[in-house]
Amino acid sequence: MKKSTNLSPKWSRRDFALGVGATLLAAPFIKLLQPTAMAAPGDAAERLIIFFSPNGTIPQHWRPSGSGTQFSFPKGSILEPLAPYKNDLVVVDGLDFYGASNHEGGMAAMLTGKGGASTETGGRSLDQYVANKIGDKTRFRSLEFGVQTSAWGGNTQTRMSYRGPGQYVPPNDNPVNVYKRIWGDVASGPGQVDELLKRRQSVLDLVKEDLGLLKRNLGKEEQQKLDRHLQSIREAEKGIQGSSTSTSGGCKSPAPPAAVAPYDHKNFPAVGKAQTDLMVASLACGMTKVASIQWSHTVGPPVFSWLGIKEGHHALSHMGDHNKQGVANFVKAERWFTEQFAYLLKSLKNTPDPGGKGTLLDTSLVLWAKELGDSRLHVCKSVPFIVAGKGGGLKTGRYLQYKNESHQKLLVSMCHGMGLTNASFGDPSKSTGPLSGLI
Repeated sequence: MKKSTNLSPKWSRRDFALGVGATLLAAPFIKLLQPTAMAAPGDAAERLIIFFSPNGTIPQHWRPSGSGTQFSFPKGSILEPLAPYKNDLVVVDGLDFYGASNHEGGMAAMLTGKGGASTETGGRSLDQYVANKIGDKTRFRSLEFGVQTSAWGGNTQTRMSYRGPGQYVPPNDNPVNVYKRIWGDVASGPGQVDELLKRRQSVLDLVKEDLGLLKRNLGKEEQQKLDRHLQSIREAEKGIQGSSTSTSGGCKSPAPPAAVAPYDHKNFPAVGKAQTDLMVASLACGMTKVASIQWSHTVGPPVFSWLGIKEGHHALSHMGDHNKQGVANFVKAERWFTEQFAYLLKSLKNTPDPGGKGTLLDTSLVLWAKELGDSRLHVCKSVPFIVAGKGGGLKTGRYLQYKNESHQKLLVSMCHGMGLTNASFGDPSKSTGPLSGLI
């Protein structure tokens, strides 16, 4: 096989192998994109942000009082910290996960709607489906930020994002690694960055040429597999090209986060704040249009020691009403998660949209998702959701109450808010169409 001669002499065989390996290892997770109709320009939100916290809730301590636009967050309730942002959000109550139950089932269905490969959304999660449609012009199609999500490895309990059935998209739990991935090249200095980009591009050029020659001699099925590899190379090229422009338009890379042990319980707040700040910075710099932050995972064991709590979060989620102190501690922990969501909204609201259309919150859709309803019953019924932001035609400042409505309709509505026109999300035998009255 003829080799290209444009490879820099500074590259060793080891550099070449690492470059090719990194490209090819990513390829099995890349799926060919299918065209989807889009809404009229200007009608869609600019970006999608997903925030997850685990282990359900206690409905009577979560629900607002009132309804419609006339609602409030009771004193001491889980959602009370959101009072300053009441007019920036919609509280959605009464949605069920059809055909799913318990922790694991809820985690698998939460963002996928239990879709298979043959469904309209191809078994993808909401973030990955949207990213496949709108993420082709950003450096990263999507970014996944984690806070203690992988101590148990990758499985249905610990993963919420899917590129397809069984294809997990793992979050990165270490802010230092996240920073290096997104801003490492930029922080190296302009001259060093340019040289690094040229060398990386040389490797990709060589790989593309060799794979193109190989494709001619393959059967149809093997060619399809190779196309997926080539798609991953195109993704890598886009990342390289984006590296040279990621600080344009006045965007500055943030300060490197402090190095801490990401799985030490006491570092849970610091890691989460660092990840939130990095996520908002990446959105402000136009690095991606789809981002998620996953706080732990279902059956998550974090101990909220900084609140004076000794039991793990999952254990607290099953405290019966007879255990008043246990319930009080769970509510305290849930209020803390609400404060983190409020911090995210505040950060988005205080950050200008890079396109000059107001703030990031004005042009985004933000979804706070959970995998269970009543945590004590292990059910995926009346699962709580909050949608925030002014993007996509969302009418905020409301408390919407449904009865046994499919959460798949919420997922469809989120897609429509992002400018897509899919009629269903996940298993269409369970539900089709958007959620009435949301967008």
